[in-house]
Amino acid sequence: MTVSRLRHIPGIGVNEIGDAADAANDPDLLRLENLDTDIRPPSVALEATKAAVDDDAANSYLPFQGHRALRAAATAHVGRLAGRQYDPDSEAVGVAGGLNGVLNTLLALVEPGQEVVIADPIYAGLVNRIRLAGGVPRHVPATATPVGWITDPERLADAVGPDTAAVLVMTPAMPTGGLLDGAHWDALAGAVARHDCWVVYDAAMERIRFDASPVPHPAAHPGLAARTITVGSASKELRLIGWRVGWVVGPAEIMADINLVGLTNVVCQVGIAQQAVAAALTAPDADADVAAATDTWRRRCEVILHQLADYPCVPPAGGWSLLVDTAAMGLPPEEASRRLFERGRVAATPMTGWGPRGQNYLRLVFANEPVERLADLGARFRAAFG
Repeated sequence: MTVSRLRHIPGIGVNEIGDAADAANDPDLLRLENLDTDIRPPSVALEATKAAVDDDAANSYLPFQGHRALRAAATAHVGRLAGRQYDPDSEAVGVAGGLNGVLNTLLALVEPGQEVVIADPIYAGLVNRIRLAGGVPRHVPATATPVGWITDPERLADAVGPDTAAVLVMTPAMPTGGLLDGAHWDALAGAVARHDCWVVYDAAMERIRFDASPVPHPAAHPGLAARTITVGSASKELRLIGWRVGWVVGPAEIMADINLVGLTNVVCQVGIAQQAVAAALTAPDADADVAAATDTWRRRCEVILHQLADYPCVPPAGGWSLLVDTAAMGLPPEEASRRLFERGRVAATPMTGWGPRGQNYLRLVFANEPVERLADLGARFRAAFG
């Protein structure tokens, strides 16, 4: 690396497996490596996008902080889940996708050398953005159990200290599908107040929960409401991956800084996509649409868990992916990925760089393959591993 800021930032691995899968051009290859989905976006979003192509106002940088319709939709959506009101003019900005929102937020919060508390395992892209912002990841291990990933609330709170700038949380987490709930917010509230830091809530998958329980938004907690910044995205729940639109919602005093970072970083969001996202967020059937998609993803997950009952899989409680403990199989995940690709015709990503515990796991994404194509996954694993 030629600059120090990249010294501790590895790739995420998904691009390498995805490029190999594209190059193979094999229709029999199962694509379980990337967070794409074949479930169509909401029809109202597609119609709004088509209309925007002919709208000159959509072909613009302005307004830099996002169309007001998008900010109004985002604040109404977050406010409904958090049980509070946000001002779309002073407490929200649009961003070019959720991860752009995460980076902008971290750049506005983190002094070089400060810590950001985050789960382990966790998406490498979140870890890398902490480092790109000059922060130091402070990982809190989750425990793999037969019923899923469990994070101890007190252990999460104990990780917050005088060097903490923020706690970056995601529920369901990517890639584990692990959940956080009210007990975690109770534990965090005192620690966050004591050390005067922020909670950054990555809400990209918050409604993709297989138990259909209500979303436990941290800003709904009285001790966290004034310290929570919500970063949302249209990519997962709304399946608008290529639209590259997200939002950041939080207290006005910090949103001014996040908006300034946005102006200095990516500048603005995709013009022809913002009205589509606003329409999808505010559609009368929006919750039902997400619930129907979630049910499809849940059924696909169940097929994989059934097919791989003889392998050390950790069941997720939501999200788009699950993990296989290849260390328990006596293999590093890179070797397991290679064997699956060459012998089983399955593309799957090793979790190198996805937190310290990620070194033991292989990720399987169930968002992009129908149940019919997953029906022989067990046979493919046996071809790869015996």
